[in-house]
Amino acid sequence: MSENAVHLHDALACLAAIGEESRLRLYALLADAELAVSELVTILGQSQPRVSRHLKLLLEAGLVERRREGAWAFFKAPEKGAAAALARAVLARLDTGDPVLAADRGRLAETRAARVARAQKYFADHAPVWDETRRLHAPEAKVEAAILAAALEKAPPVGHLLDIGCGAGRMLELLAPHARDAIGVDLSAAMLGVARARVEQAGLRNVQLRQGDIYALPVERDSIDLAIVHQVLHYLDNPARALREAARTLAPGGRLMVVDFAPHQYEMLREKHEHRRLGFAAEEVADYLRQAGLEPVLQRDLAPAESLGEDKLTVSLWLARDPRAALS
Repeated sequence: MSENAVHLHDALACLAAIGEESRLRLYALLADAELAVSELVTILGQSQPRVSRHLKLLLEAGLVERRREGAWAFFKAPEKGAAAALARAVLARLDTGDPVLAADRGRLAETRAARVARAQKYFADHAPVWDETRRLHAPEAKVEAAILAAALEKAPPVGHLLDIGCGAGRMLELLAPHARDAIGVDLSAAMLGVARARVEQAGLRNVQLRQGDIYALPVERDSIDLAIVHQVLHYLDNPARALREAARTLAPGGRLMVVDFAPHQYEMLREKHEHRRLGFAAEEVADYLRQAGLEPVLQRDLAPAESLGEDKLTVSLWLARDPRAALS
């Protein structure tokens, strides 16, 4: 039997779920974007109870997935599954010029534009803080090239990627195109909103964003091929614990990359930007990784440009591997 073959009962449930105008419109939207109830209410021009009732039926039919993010819930149509394949086949046969669907797509575009505008405002408000730090270390292009090289060169293909403390989503934008799928986790709903706009602008459909605590990641054990903790450790009161939790998520043979600052004396970063730690010695992070049960395999320092002087920030990169044999 084909993997996309649907049993009679499931096919009838699927067709019944989308066999109503509002639910078919909802499904068409959620097949294209992950949206909150409030966004769906605006796009469809229907009441919140009515939209929620239709979403409940789609959820029960397995045509929509719900993801909690604090007090918010986001919905999206799954990419995989026999029922999803049947529903998407129905969707593919719809007339794209239909005025109702075209109007929905227009309002969806407005919703996405509003997200981008909010993200741009957030960036504008915080740019002075980030720029002040960036001026102190090696160019971003150099750092990102080193991250890509460590992640991809002489390494197996990345199946499942995890960005821990994903912030505004730049590492997802950089690495997710090289992975089968990716998860970004951050505690801040505001930052996740920025990341969501960023990954949508980049056209990354393989990224899922989750709100969660870095010490209790909402990610299954033994599931991740490559995890990255980029410029996060210096904010934490217990970096070793965070890396142990990151290691928990790694599949056998999976890798964990840490990017942070080498030791420095910029008290300004502690006083103005909430840095708890003024950098990490190479062996200190290596010890954290070993304590987490991982094998350090790479450590690299990226010195600042000569024009910045020797007293500026050095960016350090560590890569460690889960020593268990990868499952064949």
